[in-house]
Amino acid sequence: MPADIADAPATAGAVLTERGPVAEIAMANGPLNLVTRPLLRQLNRILRQLAGRTDLRCVILHGGEARAFCAGSDIKEFGPLGADASERKILFEDMVLRNLARLPMPTIAAIDGPALGGGLELALCCDLRVLRAGVAIGLPECHLGGLAGSGAVRLTRLIGPARAKQMLFTGTSISSETALAWGVVNEVASEGSALDAARRMAGEIAQRGPISNRLAKEIVDRSGDLPLDAGLMQANVAQQRIFDSDDLHEGAAAFFGKRAPIFAGR
Repeated sequence: MPADIADAPATAGAVLTERGPVAEIAMANGPLNLVTRPLLRQLNRILRQLAGRTDLRCVILHGGEARAFCAGSDIKEFGPLGADASERKILFEDMVLRNLARLPMPTIAAIDGPALGGGLELALCCDLRVLRAGVAIGLPECHLGGLAGSGAVRLTRLIGPARAKQMLFTGTSISSETALAWGVVNEVASEGSALDAARRMAGEIAQRGPISNRLAKEIVDRSGDLPLDAGLMQANVAQQRIFDSDDLHEGAAAFFGKRAPIFAGR
């Protein structure tokens, strides 16, 4: 692990730790984990490192010791941006969000405190979301006359245009029960923390075939942009990669041997 990440202080914006095949990114940017350039810069450094790791089978993003998972952008930064907003905020933030969404292994957002605005946009870049019961999430930008740009796109793909518009037009936060019913989150942790629940989920994912999970993520992420025939062709190519892998043969041998498989990711 590079020293600049492993030794990063809590004030750097984000801290990386590893638990075997599961990596955890803890945001550490004050009590609200506001989306500032230091947070984005450190998060991007971590994401660049993780993108090339073949040994990791899952990544968890969480709010660390903060009261919020992430309460969104620092409003004090808005005034000076003006016409330079694209250069100084929008494009850089979009790059970091894309890098999070494009990690090759499954990712989970563990939401133990409010995820608002840019915070929910970060969570939407993860494959799965676990929310602690009683925690509200939302895109309140319209209260300030603002817009959750990438959040509007990702939320629409996740829950459909009608519900996405309701959240965007009103800026009203939704409860954990509504978030689960609408499909914004995959699980609500009614007992214990969302991070504990995410760790259990990550542990289960880590036991499964890593090549299979990475290819499944690739197929699902691209399927919405491809015509049906092109998507099915991509699935066929992925299936051949699975049959070429040692992991599939190990899985079959473990099945007949009535033992747990030991996947090597090759």
